[in-house]
Amino acid sequence: MNYSGKIVIITGASSGIGEESAEEFAKRNASLVLVSRNKDRLYETAKKLSKYNCKVLVYPCDVSQKDQVNQMSKVVLEKFGTVDVLVNKAVFGIYGVVNNTKLEEIESQISTNFLGMVYCIKAFLPKLLEQKSGHIVNVASVAASFGVPGMATYCASKFAMLGFSEALHHELKRTGVGVTVVSPIMVRTNFFSHKSFNKMPRYSATSLSANTVAKAVVRASSSTRLEIIVPQFVRIAIWLKQTFPYLINPIVGGIFRKSASSST
Repeated sequence: MNYSGKIVIITGASSGIGEESAEEFAKRNASLVLVSRNKDRLYETAKKLSKYNCKVLVYPCDVSQKDQVNQMSKVVLEKFGTVDVLVNKAVFGIYGVVNNTKLEEIESQISTNFLGMVYCIKAFLPKLLEQKSGHIVNVASVAASFGVPGMATYCASKFAMLGFSEALHHELKRTGVGVTVVSPIMVRTNFFSHKSFNKMPRYSATSLSANTVAKAVVRASSSTRLEIIVPQFVRIAIWLKQTFPYLINPIVGGIFRKSASSST
């Protein structure tokens, strides 16, 4: 699909899936708004995209701060007058059991991972509805369907993202505005750079490249589906967990306990 003339906003665009998604849209001639709290990395991403025939607006913004999001949306709509695709990718995680996790660490993850998405949707949804077109892509995780021990807050934010998106998907039926969630398994990005992950394995043999997920994000931006699982076969594991939780949950817990004991 050619995105020439389309305005694509990507949060978390300074690295990983967000950065790769920006490049995939740039290849398709989209005009991009790159959003992240990391100003320097944003400009590095913009420089990387300069080889493509696309317009790029760099906008440093902490999506966990609704006032910043509202100001960002105002600037974007004043400059472009429209928005065609909103990709909510801003995310971070902290590894640790709930009892050892500070309340401030829980709040900050929820604020960025979930509320950041909500703030962006609330900022741009009125325009999308007014023009009766556009698509919202929320990048979640397979952790939106599995409660992973040691990642309770991250999982909670992704469970919330999926539930919010599902409800919104129904609400927007026949409005011309779509919502699709992209839920990948483990991805090789700097997500695991936080010091809390130092004592656990960073990646598995099945972990994905950020570009693989970015291509799914592009597909999602014109999809009628609620959720795209990456890779697709993982949907079987989700089905098994939802259908036979009394069998799968003990396995998940056992894997965590084995991992925890090996990292001490």
